[in-house]
Amino acid sequence: MLASFLMVSVALTGCSANKASDNTPETDAGMKAEGPKLTLRLADTLAVDHPIVAADKKFAEMVSERTNGRIKIEVFANSQLGEEKTTIEQVQLGALDFVRTGAGALAGFSKKFEVFSLPYIFESEEHQFKFLESAIGTKMLDGLESSRMKGLAYYSAGARSFYSRKPLTGIADLKGQKIRVIQNKVNVDLIDALGANATPMAFGEVFSALQTGVIDAAENSFANLYTSNHQQQAKNLIIDQHQRVPEVLIISKTTWDKLPEEDRKIVKQAALDSVKIERELFDKFEKDAEAKIRAAGVTVTEVKDLKPWQDAVKPVIDKYRKEFQEELDAIEKAKK
Repeated sequence: MLASFLMVSVALTGCSANKASDNTPETDAGMKAEGPKLTLRLADTLAVDHPIVAADKKFAEMVSERTNGRIKIEVFANSQLGEEKTTIEQVQLGALDFVRTGAGALAGFSKKFEVFSLPYIFESEEHQFKFLESAIGTKMLDGLESSRMKGLAYYSAGARSFYSRKPLTGIADLKGQKIRVIQNKVNVDLIDALGANATPMAFGEVFSALQTGVIDAAENSFANLYTSNHQQQAKNLIIDQHQRVPEVLIISKTTWDKLPEEDRKIVKQAALDSVKIERELFDKFEKDAEAKIRAAGVTVTEVKDLKPWQDAVKPVIDKYRKEFQEELDAIEKAKK
């Protein structure tokens, strides 16, 4: 009970406002900083050296610069403030100000985000971002407000592929394997369609689960595989690129509503401006991570023909087509 009380107490200190002293020193421009100073917190489950965390920090830096230091955003990486579901719930409650989370984890809070877990709906990152930046993509971000959150921007997360402790050189090798998935039902259906056994699990638990044999395999990007050191336990990787699930930068509606209109504009624009930086950082890091994973002795198989994979998971898309018709139509339109 005491531990739970302390955790809640710490979480509730997220959005702090301390009025500046009347003796606030002048800035380099000769102007005094105006308004209350805020220290806000941003949670991320990824490792400190991950490019997405670097983008979080760049976003925080831009907000600080554009508010002359009035708003400071502290970034807590490596699940310091909890796993994805926990931090999303804290943002909902207003106990935490920002979270960077995978779109798949948002499905339990805003159903439309399940669409990103459907396999092979995007042909490339360019196709994906054309959709994300469309009216429907923006509508999905705005839809988070009903869950007491506000979506600020999408980040790239690359393509997801399977990696395993067991041999993995073709689609048939997945059959019977216990595979960790993001905690939503579309992912469970996807794994079932491939003849494997889905094991929903928080990202931070995957390394030990692979190590102890609780699971045989998982799936993720090169960047996430490398920074989490999963290659130490899973020495077989097949590049099937079955999903492109974006990351989402989110602010608590409670925090957003407390900000003056001018600061809202600054925060929103800084988030959008950080996207280009994140995509560049992620792309470079992915290439480096792939090279290091291969150098670490991981057996890497590249899928030359995706058709058997696409055929196997087509029933999953058909099952959810009616539910996500608007989004799927917009994704198809974004190909052109």
